[in-house]
Amino acid sequence: MYDVMGIVYTSKDNLNLRELTTNRAVAALPVAGRYRIIDFTLSNLVNSGVRNVGVIAQKNYHSLMDHLGSGKDWDLHTRNNGLFILPPFLTRENGGEYSGLIEALRANFDYLRRSRQPYVIVTNSDYVCNTSFEPMIEAHMKNGADITMMYIKVRPEHLEFSSSVTSNHTYLDVAGDGIVKDIEVNPNAANFRNLSMNVFIIKRTLLMHLVDQAASRGAKDFDSEILRPYIESQALKIMGFEFTGYFRRIETIKGYFKFNLDLLDADVRQELFATRPVYTKTRDDAPALYRTGASVKNSLVADGCVIEGSVENCVLFRGVHVGRGAKIKDCIVMQDSYVEDEVEMENVILDKEVTVRAHGRLIGQRQYPIVIGKNVTL
Repeated sequence: MYDVMGIVYTSKDNLNLRELTTNRAVAALPVAGRYRIIDFTLSNLVNSGVRNVGVIAQKNYHSLMDHLGSGKDWDLHTRNNGLFILPPFLTRENGGEYSGLIEALRANFDYLRRSRQPYVIVTNSDYVCNTSFEPMIEAHMKNGADITMMYIKVRPEHLEFSSSVTSNHTYLDVAGDGIVKDIEVNPNAANFRNLSMNVFIIKRTLLMHLVDQAASRGAKDFDSEILRPYIESQALKIMGFEFTGYFRRIETIKGYFKFNLDLLDADVRQELFATRPVYTKTRDDAPALYRTGASVKNSLVADGCVIEGSVENCVLFRGVHVGRGAKIKDCIVMQDSYVEDEVEMENVILDKEVTVRAHGRLIGQRQYPIVIGKNVTL
């Protein structure tokens, strides 16, 4: 086992996720009935033997802090290492958001200096996959690389192509020996099929040096202003490491909706949850209750739910109540929401603690599901 720490960069609020990220970070977005997106990132690190993890937070991080707590649910509450939440330093100029990864890392140099692990894995928290970083770490050591970047062969389901979606993708040209020969940052039409997963491993001291040099020149974007010059000059040995499992980046409402409905596929659930554990904040609740007249087909139903109506192709989070005679299909209903009697819903996302009054009707389109924000009564 290698001595490696982890840094999780929680990116800015994604406007493409609309009401779902108005009051929460993307990393804190609920998924899969009982998890948050960041649960997968933290579990990947913990399952790789990482015991010192810093989470760089940005504005609207209160939901994230409440979920993570002391890190006990991920076994990250040890005395010397553990989970460290790194909130933004608010000033008149900085309203709680970093301009990019460079500024975020530069603002947390004290944490990096205090840490004793020689290597660091830096990762975003806007994607879902279940993996161990140990093979990447081993390849990094074996190859004598300065930086090793994790990537995936891009497929149509990994990305959403729309003029209304702001691209934030980096593509790599990886040679047969694994060396990264070229890089494209946010292209309209990429020349390479290797999509960076925004996960890389590097020596802690080298990371601090690169960030300090870049920040002193006013650089903001890590990929285009640090990685690209070193890839072009080959001054650093930058390697690629391919990931071949299930991967989804949560960037839009459509992508969020599709990912949750993907979980109704047994093969997807098998890959995400059967190989390595995914840890999350525990909530003790009674098992789901199915009353007389309830009908449930091809759905994920979390504990604490009460079902009296019809549920088909849905993901129901903890504590959801579906009233008598209600019919919901292809819906995602988050924690403690209440769907009253005789309601009809299709292609709808309800955030937490939403109430839909009796005899209401919400019908969205598969490509453009209806989204109802948190604590709304209809």
